[in-house]
Amino acid sequence: MQKVRSWLSVAVTPVQWVVDLPEQSWTWVHDRLQEREGLLGENRQLRAQLMLAEREVQKLASLTAENVRLRELLNSSQKLDEQVRATQLIGVNPDPFIHQIVINDGSQNDIRVGQAVLDQTGVMGQVTATSPFTSRVLLVTDANHAIPVQVNRTGLRSVAYGRGDYNQLELVDITQTEDIKVGDLLVSSGLGMRFPEGYPVAKVTLVERDPGREFTRVLAKPTARLSLSRQLLVVSTAHQQQQELVEEQ
Repeated sequence: MQKVRSWLSVAVTPVQWVVDLPEQSWTWVHDRLQEREGLLGENRQLRAQLMLAEREVQKLASLTAENVRLRELLNSSQKLDEQVRATQLIGVNPDPFIHQIVINDGSQNDIRVGQAVLDQTGVMGQVTATSPFTSRVLLVTDANHAIPVQVNRTGLRSVAYGRGDYNQLELVDITQTEDIKVGDLLVSSGLGMRFPEGYPVAKVTLVERDPGREFTRVLAKPTARLSLSRQLLVVSTAHQQQQELVEEQ
């Protein structure tokens, strides 16, 4: 009987494997899904941390030039930092004449009209409308958008206007004698208190001086990847933060 039981046990083993296969398969799939969800969550967290780190790097060039021009800043008090929030692009306006995007945060996440929006390489635009869960952002290249800027090398201030072209901004009121040249970095000047000071906006691509005209024609290419970036940052200036505190009171 011992031998019979052994042979029967061998004969039944494949059946036991087949019966146990669904449970083993479900366990394997469940473990893989949990691992995938964990990896996706970790990936999102790392992306947000990377954007915060890159935001700090953006300001280095501006701060370096500023320290050279104004050495007394070395003894000044520490600047009040801006408040930032990581967000994500979820939509693009299909109208080719309107440069506008939609992000997946709204008034429920303390997003307010007027806040600046950045990607890893520069200023994207500003919030123009909010709903509880989404917000609309007008890009710097839209024909109805303007942003105060300054030449990082010299401190020359101007205003960069959108031209309806994702690769082009135009500076106005630059006289023939002003020191500006191709390759100069334009950063946000902070005037108007909407955009925080010192973030990259564009690089000069054309300086055209015509003796017959009073002003120099200056074109620049945005540093932000306007048609590529999906992970973004919403930034509140110190002035905007103070306004929010006053409104809450």
